[in-house]
Amino acid sequence: MSTTVFLVDDDAAVRDSMSMLLETAGLAAEAYDSAEAFLAAQRTEGPGCLVLDMRMGGMGGLDLQSELQRRGVRLPVIFVSVHGDVPTTVRAMKAGAVDFLT
Repeated sequence: MSTTVFLVDDDAAVRDSMSMLLETAGLAAEAYDSAEAFLAAQRTEGPGCLVLDMRMGGMGGLDLQSELQRRGVRLPVIFVSVHGDVPTTVRAMKAGAVDFLT
């Protein structure tokens, strides 16, 4: 089973560019346009990590992180956001995020 980087971002340009960057680096990438789409795909097993946008329409990044924890999913989470602030970053890190990139 290969390691997969799961990208969840509602911005198509960000998804496309990050997917291309990861694949150029030799990593498998799967992109989803919403937290709901990622959950519906049920791709939370196996080796990988989740690169997650903080603010999206519908369920936001922190909500998805909480839902994954509730389900017992131990997928490492890296947040990306242009709207990062200290309180949000602290909340994400305390909830188990590996990193928070602005």
